[in-house]
Amino acid sequence: MVDAFAYVPAVVLLPFFSFLVALGAGKYLPKGGAFGGIAATAGSFLLSLWIATAVAGGRAYDETLYTWAAGDQFELTFGALIDPLSALMLVIVTLVALLVHVFSLGYMNDEGETGLPRYYAGLGLFTASMLGFVVADNLLMAFMFFELVGLCSYLLIGFHFREPGPPSAAKKAFLVTRFGDYFFLVGVVAVFATFGTAAFAGEGSFPALAEAALAGDQAVWTPGGLDVMTWFTVVGLLVLGGVVGKSAQFPLHTWLPDAMEGPTPVSALIHAATMVAAGVYLVARMYGFYALTPTTLAVIAFIGGFTALFAATMGVVKDELKQVLAYSTISQYGYMMLALGAGGYVAAVFHLTTHAFFKALLFLGAGSVIIAMHHNEDMWDMGGLKARMPVTYYTFLAGSLALAGIFPFAGFWSKDEILYEALVHGLNEPLLLGGYAMGLLAVPVTAFYTFRMVFLTFHGEPRTDLAADPEPVRWNVKGPLTVLGSLAVVTGLINMVPVQKVLGLEGIDYLHRWLDNEWGGIDGLSSHHYADLGPYSSGYIAGGEVPTVLVGAAVSLGLALAGLGLAWRLYNVASPTEHTAKLGGIKDVLYNNYYLDELQVWIAYRTEDIAGGADTFDQGIIDGVVNGVSSVSLAGGSRVRRIQTGLVSQYAAMLTLGLIALLVLIGVNGGWFL
Repeated sequence: MVDAFAYVPAVVLLPFFSFLVALGAGKYLPKGGAFGGIAATAGSFLLSLWIATAVAGGRAYDETLYTWAAGDQFELTFGALIDPLSALMLVIVTLVALLVHVFSLGYMNDEGETGLPRYYAGLGLFTASMLGFVVADNLLMAFMFFELVGLCSYLLIGFHFREPGPPSAAKKAFLVTRFGDYFFLVGVVAVFATFGTAAFAGEGSFPALAEAALAGDQAVWTPGGLDVMTWFTVVGLLVLGGVVGKSAQFPLHTWLPDAMEGPTPVSALIHAATMVAAGVYLVARMYGFYALTPTTLAVIAFIGGFTALFAATMGVVKDELKQVLAYSTISQYGYMMLALGAGGYVAAVFHLTTHAFFKALLFLGAGSVIIAMHHNEDMWDMGGLKARMPVTYYTFLAGSLALAGIFPFAGFWSKDEILYEALVHGLNEPLLLGGYAMGLLAVPVTAFYTFRMVFLTFHGEPRTDLAADPEPVRWNVKGPLTVLGSLAVVTGLINMVPVQKVLGLEGIDYLHRWLDNEWGGIDGLSSHHYADLGPYSSGYIAGGEVPTVLVGAAVSLGLALAGLGLAWRLYNVASPTEHTAKLGGIKDVLYNNYYLDELQVWIAYRTEDIAGGADTFDQGIIDGVVNGVSSVSLAGGSRVRRIQTGLVSQYAAMLTLGLIALLVLIGVNGGWFL
């Protein structure tokens, strides 16, 4: 019988081969190598489904595939880890990548873009890099693919390199995320130094060793006499630096809005299933370690809650379609971080799943509008597209309802579970409670900017001639939108915990059961059920969970409907006006992203000044002293060298004169001549 797990490497290698084919022979192939990319991602998707069925049967795969360095203390290996989390993520990444490849036929090929082989080569390498990151069985391997994902984003964001904007945006994305990845790399070294291994799962993994160390059953290295808990917190925060950069959390979020300079299908892939998802996935992958340090979890929750609200406020005033979606991505990943920090591992993975589908849908829907508008992204030049683009409108509406958290669309279920987890666990933890409050405040803001975008784009009267007569879009655009629109409606059904609690039903929390692998368990893979880890119980509070669920859901839904209603009143009119202008100076602050870009530039220049002063000190004092000593030595040596003539008679004369001088000196000091 053929084992599905034998094809795990093929899931990663198929898109990589499509990268090689497009790069080497794309200009000779039809559609610039698009069909090869579609075939490769389709193959990876089918294999991922097959692997997921094997995991559903209670099996797992954790194998070392290659040892590339070995020493007395530890080995450096490449391996694959397939458990419920990675199996789910494989399906998500391959499905979104497949739909993005198909959509690209309509967006890139049909629009006559140049450089198509380079584009499809980048998509293939991007997909392969993310899949390699997903299946990585150790932290160092994950770091390598983490960096490769960053490289691919740099190449694709800057795809239109002849224009001034994209190269600048690509460099910004690369540099900002590298800043976070520096801390990640130090964290990887710290994990190896502390535990001697970077394996994610198994009895010898670093999360298991950390748990044993906290229980006093395992000795580990800590620097400078730090206690074990403090050091584990430091290590967790170091790795978190890379997460904050990749998942665009405050304060390293500034690269993501600029990344909209890349082609729209690339934006869909970055935001839904690859680069931005990588950070949240890493925390989920390491959750067995993070759950042991309450301080780290509290920091994660607070950063997530703050980012959710902070980014949402900026989405309110944006004029371009993709810019609104960019800030919504930052905000939604903030919700996922809030869930992870609150002990809601399942809630975070749930929102990661639903968000992948409705955010890919919204970006591809925006791409459909951009095609129709001849690449004009300004919502104020649109209007009235509902009747002219019905497939795009209704699928985009489904994604918008999911994003806003409106019942019964997918985002309602996952966002509500996040808020519930943050509430019940935040009752005893101030930082968590603050994160919950900010997450709750972000709900009406999210609904408002989402439907402001919908009404300005699709409702009312056309505000330009182009909107009155848009370019038609083809099947390769409508097909992916239809698939993702359906998923935006039904994906929430995979984890209907509120319904289960309120109605007393059992067995409908499918994702919870999937991540715990209740269909048979995973023998020998891990000693943990991630849903039950950490200082906070992931279960719902006893004796009051039903009222809490009902009240929490009602408050969240009510706030979302209030935000939607406000957007309806202000912008669902024939000729809307920009009401945010009434905010005065606040609008300028929001439109300019709280001037954080300028702040970062100012810090960079001040860093340059400090570096210049340090260089002056180094050159004048440190190097000055060293160079002065060396100059004296060189001058003395050059003088002494002149007496080295090589003539034996001169050497004999010098020895004789030296001896006489020495005797005279001794005689004078000894009083011989008195």
